[in-house]
Order: sequence, then structure tokens, then C-alpha cells
Amino acid sequence: MSASPPREPGLVVASHGRHVLVETPEGRRLICHPRGKKSQSVVGDRVLWQVSGDEGSIEKVETRRNLFYRQDEVRTKSFAANLDQVLILIAAEPEFSESQLTRALIAAEAAGIPALIVLNKSDLVVPFERAWARLLPYQAMQQGVMPLSLRLSAEVDRVHLMQRLTGKTTLVLGPSGAGKSTLINLLVPGALAETGEISQALNSGRHTTTSTTWYWVDGARSTALIDSPGFQEFGLRHLEPTQLAGLMPDLRLHQGQCRFYNCTHLHEPGCAVLASVDSTGAGAVSASRHRIYAELFAELSQTRW
Repeated sequence: MSASPPREPGLVVASHGRHVLVETPEGRRLICHPRGKKSQSVVGDRVLWQVSGDEGSIEKVETRRNLFYRQDEVRTKSFAANLDQVLILIAAEPEFSESQLTRALIAAEAAGIPALIVLNKSDLVVPFERAWARLLPYQAMQQGVMPLSLRLSAEVDRVHLMQRLTGKTTLVLGPSGAGKSTLINLLVPGALAETGEISQALNSGRHTTTSTTWYWVDGARSTALIDSPGFQEFGLRHLEPTQLAGLMPDLRLHQGQCRFYNCTHLHEPGCAVLASVDSTGAGAVSASRHRIYAELFAELSQTRW
């Protein structure tokens, strides 16, 4: 009886359904499938695979450092694993949703992944000033926020951004119109062509696109960007409502100072969070942030399926 093929190490660099594209340490890429009903791998996973015909089978998913995902009432959607940071790209125009931004930040905080907010279209002076003002509470709580103008392709912006990306694996999130594709193609020339090739390989030429794709920014393969699909909603059903305040740095600052140990920070007397809403002192909580917290608390308090 012939021996089984050896298990080889690899990195998942693209996914679509049950198909994934695995890159070997030498840079070769091949399509792999999960064996049986084992848990599926996601982009960023380190795996062990075996040759199976002209493709491969995933035999094992190595232990993850982290996993960035969202969950609604129906399903869980995993973006990527083993991340060093999440870059949330928003734009001065069209106006970004602070609720969606906060949800993504909470998900990153829950997964223990640092997040960077990048505000694009700094060349649109009035809309940019308005959007930048909306981000002041995030800067006050030491959340990384930086300006960018992809339209001008300013070299200084590119240099500053690369300083935050070099040597890291970064998941790029962003709503439609924020400039995510432009950013990817600026930093990874030819990324669109590569996407087409990957899509064709994974889908046998059918006109469907990969959901998440890994790109190397440098020839040394030390800096990576992961392009993620757009989303209309960002569910946080994997979290308990009582976890929310601890995952929002501005609210967390006041936890433990409330009169009641089980304070919800919504209506209780002696609540330190409520006392800080729209205050002028250090550690103030903006009214918009508290409103989003209250909405999320109500959403996560609904009867679970």
C-alpha cells in the first residue's frame, strides 16, 4: 500500500465558498478543499495540506492568533485570521456611518486586533473638515486616525500610510465609495489583474469574485494587505450586551465608578458614564457615541435565536 502524501505547510490567500487558494513557502499557489466537514479555513490561516490529484486538501488549520468576524441572527461571516491590524477606510464624501464604524471597531477590540481609521478625500476641504470633526472623539480616546487623499495620490500620504503598514498583515475594510479598490491598487500595482486570475482559478471561469483576497505589498513578502468584501450591515451578535462598554475605550474609562456594580450606563442614577456624556472635561463621552452604545445594547438584548 502506497504511503500517504506528506502534509505541507501553506498560507490561505483567497477564498470562495469551500474553495481556497493556498500559497506554499516557495510562493507556489494551488486550489485546496477542506477534507470532509472539518471547519473551513479563512484567508490568513496557516494550514497543513496534502496533494490530491492536481489540487490539494486541507488537513489541518493551525491555531489562530485571532479571527476577525461579524455575526447576525442568521450566520457568522469570517473576514480573516492572524491579523496585525484592521484598517477601516472611510471617506469625507459620501458621509460615513458612525454606527458601522463603531461596530467594526468593537469587533476588532473584541478580537484583540488594533484598528486604524483612515479618512480619505482630504482634498475635499469642506466635507473633509466636517468628517474630521466627527472623528475627534476617536482621536481623544487614542484611536489611530489619519487623513488621506487617494484622488491626488499624494506621495507624502502614501509614505505615512506605509509607515503604519510595513511588516504587518492588515485587513482593509471600507464601505462602497470610500476608495478601497483605489487604495489596494495604489499600494499593490496590478492587484485588479491578480484578483481576476484568482477568481478565474477558484471559480472555473465563472463570473463570480473571491470574497477575500491576500496581497503581498513587497517582494520580500513581509507586508500584506487583505481586501475584504463590502457589507451593508455589521452584526455583533457574538457579543453580550454587558460586554459593550468594556469594548468602547471612552466608556471603559468610567467603568467601575458607577454607583451600581451592574450598571447598564443607560438610565441608572450615579452612572459615571452618563455623567461624562457631553461633559467638557477629560474623558468626555460624545452624545453620538453613547447613542450608538444604547442602540447596540438594545439590539444585543433582544431574544436570541
